[in-house]
Amino acid sequence: FIPPLRIGYLYTYWGPLGFVVFVTMVREAVDDFRRWRRDRELNGTVYERLARGGSKLVPSSVLQVGDVIRVNKNERVPADLVLLRTSEKQGTCYLRTDQLDGETDWKLRVAPPTTQRLSSDEELLSVGASVYAERPGLDIHSFIGTLSLSGPETPDSGSAAPLNIFFINASRTPPSTVTIQASLSVENTLWTNTVVASNWAVGVVVYTGAETRAAMNSTPPRSKFGLVDREINNVTKLLVASVLLLSMLMVALKGFGGQWYKYYWRFLLLFSYIIPLALRVNLDMAKITYSFLIMRDEKLEGNIVRNTTIPEELGRISYLLSDKTGTLTENEMVFKKLHLGTIAFTDEPDSHAEVRDHVRASVAEGGGSGKQSQQQQQSTAGSSITRQGADLAGRTAEAVRAIALCHNVTPVYEDGDCETAESAGGSSGGVSRGGYGEPSYQASSPDEVALVSWTASVGLTLAHRDQSSMRLRADNGAELNYTVLHLFPFSSESKRMGIIVRDDRTGEIVFYAKGADTVIGAVVQPVDWLEEEVGNLAREGLRTLLVARRVLRPDFYEDWNRKYEQARLAMENRSERVQQVQQLLDNGLELLCVTGVEDRLQTGVRPTLETLRNAGVRVWMLTGDKLETACCIAKSSRLVDKSSGLYVFEPASGRSADLDKEIRIMARRVEAGQGVVITGQYLQVRRGGSRRAERRFIQLACQAPAVVVCRCSPTQKAEVVRLLKEHTGKRCAAVGDGGNDVAMIQAADCGLGIVGKEGKQASLAADFSILRFQHVARLLLVHGRQCYKNTAILAQFIVHRGLIISTMQAVFSAVFFYVAISLFPGILMIGYATVFTMFPVFSLVLDKDVADSTAEKFPELYRDLLKGRELSAKVFFIWTAISLYQGGIIMYGSLWLFEGSFLHVVSIAFTAVVLTELIMVALTIRTWCWQMVLAEFLSLTCYVTAMFVLTEYFDRAFLLTLDFLWKVLAITSVSSIPFFLLKFVRYQMSPPIARKLQA
Repeated sequence: FIPPLRIGYLYTYWGPLGFVVFVTMVREAVDDFRRWRRDRELNGTVYERLARGGSKLVPSSVLQVGDVIRVNKNERVPADLVLLRTSEKQGTCYLRTDQLDGETDWKLRVAPPTTQRLSSDEELLSVGASVYAERPGLDIHSFIGTLSLSGPETPDSGSAAPLNIFFINASRTPPSTVTIQASLSVENTLWTNTVVASNWAVGVVVYTGAETRAAMNSTPPRSKFGLVDREINNVTKLLVASVLLLSMLMVALKGFGGQWYKYYWRFLLLFSYIIPLALRVNLDMAKITYSFLIMRDEKLEGNIVRNTTIPEELGRISYLLSDKTGTLTENEMVFKKLHLGTIAFTDEPDSHAEVRDHVRASVAEGGGSGKQSQQQQQSTAGSSITRQGADLAGRTAEAVRAIALCHNVTPVYEDGDCETAESAGGSSGGVSRGGYGEPSYQASSPDEVALVSWTASVGLTLAHRDQSSMRLRADNGAELNYTVLHLFPFSSESKRMGIIVRDDRTGEIVFYAKGADTVIGAVVQPVDWLEEEVGNLAREGLRTLLVARRVLRPDFYEDWNRKYEQARLAMENRSERVQQVQQLLDNGLELLCVTGVEDRLQTGVRPTLETLRNAGVRVWMLTGDKLETACCIAKSSRLVDKSSGLYVFEPASGRSADLDKEIRIMARRVEAGQGVVITGQYLQVRRGGSRRAERRFIQLACQAPAVVVCRCSPTQKAEVVRLLKEHTGKRCAAVGDGGNDVAMIQAADCGLGIVGKEGKQASLAADFSILRFQHVARLLLVHGRQCYKNTAILAQFIVHRGLIISTMQAVFSAVFFYVAISLFPGILMIGYATVFTMFPVFSLVLDKDVADSTAEKFPELYRDLLKGRELSAKVFFIWTAISLYQGGIIMYGSLWLFEGSFLHVVSIAFTAVVLTELIMVALTIRTWCWQMVLAEFLSLTCYVTAMFVLTEYFDRAFLLTLDFLWKVLAITSVSSIPFFLLKFVRYQMSPPIARKLQA
């Protein structure tokens, strides 16, 4: 805009810059629009909001605190709710929570009796009720609140009738002048992103939006910036510095006399082509092209690129952090083996039929615990079933019966069947087998569902279950009825569960226990085969459970029950006293069997993990599930070799001394080739340790062949990602399928979301959405690798294009006494950066150095890429040297062959530089496609056309002479042939790996 500084027309400067900004804005706008559309789809899900004037369907986005809503089976809970009523008589409701905490166990929730006993929704809405809830918090495993009912209110037709919600603090407590008060705990809540597995549930909204547990455990999304972009920015900074220095050098050589600063600014404008403004546009267009090619890949059916800014990041991944449930596994438990010590039954048809025959024979002989149990009562104390010499059929049937009774599973019948779960619960008499449909099972653990489903398949079906009774149905229609006297649920601390039942036919009282081998194995009567067989099952990647029993004499049970009730009523040390009384049942426990259940892996998980390891990608498994489950999956998926052990890193506290001691032990185990298991507890206490200990721990973990992090919350998953990035400086990717994986996915450099069975939260939050874990290998090894390599080559050529033209400008100015005049007109410079060379250079994004199948077959190609040589300083200086050589040869050659008009110099030099650029692209391409040929042809055609149209800058008569032709060809050959020869010699002397595979 300042006349003394102006060189050429203004549009030659603001035009390219405006185009760069425009393309970037369009790409960002497209991404924002897609994100807005995904959010609208999720927030538009409708739910039934209950009101005194009738129910109404409303989108989840308009729900407010105090609204009473109904959530039906298999629907996602849209806000944090306090449960009020359910479809079950007892007020129970099962939840699938793997989208929140990663655990496959179904969670049991219970409505407060004060609201569950209300007969209808209308009666619920007619009472005056208030919920006093704690302030919003992070802990998904606890909740403190109070439900207060004050009697019926006068209906107000048309009113939404929300419940009153108050948050408890130091100045507000629940009022004492109410009719009924009921305490609320986490068992009375439905958290956001959980899924109702029961028929329906009614709840009141207590937290919404950012105050929900799920939202508070999620980290805010960040704008991701790729490593390639950072490297290119560093190159750009160096080029800007070069422009400043080169301009100052030209002024210094010219002399600082007069208005030298004007010449300095003019030289800045002349050499500004060194700064690759077009690089930003080309990279953005390349990213869009990569995204399009990824989504078009037929072998990655259903994949979606949600973030088009970082596709080349897929080629730089050193660590892949993977969820377990629904990501590595199908989230389907399958019964695999029943071991009785002397014999094992598998899921093979012959073995299955043999178990069925044993069960059928036992039921025919008398059902119940039967004759074998009576014989056991008469036997001496301390003897086991094996020592009694009971026959195989009796032992097998008793093991199956124990599995069918020791659980917390509820059968549910579809409404179309003759008997629903509710009507079954109210039936006191027997119902014929034909009167039942096939039940589905609800439980707090998929393991229990797998076990009970297996007992049904071998002829002992759980037909009915409520809080006080159970009914088993045999193949022949006979029913075995039991009264549930006590139930001791599973907990992560006890690692076991138990149940006391009475056989309604014989009156026999039996205590059954089921749990981890480390717990049950320590209290049962010793057997010599237990440790070996449990180890064998674990090596097969199966989740093992021990099942045991003890027949209780009536007088013993009465005495024990009295002590138990006293312990439960104790005001001090209640939990300890209850535990002591429960331990009285363990004396004389007889081991019945060991079960093996498999959490079925997704198709292709094992070869995918093997491929990623060979590619140099270290895979860490992060899960909210239990330690035992995580270890089993790590082994069954071959994340860790069967021969390798797993070392559990469990420091006694967060103190430096304890951490240092545990780290020293860990170092020895890692050197021995063992994998490392980290618990969420360590992630909580680690802050007490020193920074040095933390760094040493991460270094050792990175050296381990496999790392498993279990019992970690969503925020802890994200913290692991941040720790890994901070201490290693490597690129990390995260893959998951649930809402509990969103924080981890957003914290990673590259987030991969699997469209899970339970929802799309992870998929919507991810940068790349895929359908199966096995797609990760192709996404990284094929598309990630090619995106990174082609982006690097594209950047090198665009920088080369600016350097070569600026070198020619510098030579021209130096020859003519450092004159600050442009060598080429502005219109030619715009054409050089666009239509004359842009299409061939951009076509490099379609190039492939190896076939896709080769990239998948040889993952070592990806490992070689992790060295980061494609955009290293060495490569940059090599391309700078090539640009200086070619620019100097073209300019000096044109001036040396100069004979007539200066217009001829411009024609020869500009034609030579355009042809050199096109030849360089052609020599770089490794796999030609029709788009590349078309790009070369179109660019050459556009330039030839421009030469004959722009007569102001080209002498048409000179262009048609042989003199022009041979001079252009000579200069172009001298500038290009050495590059071809050097490339040929390099490929012969030290070919790259990709070249060797093609040979």
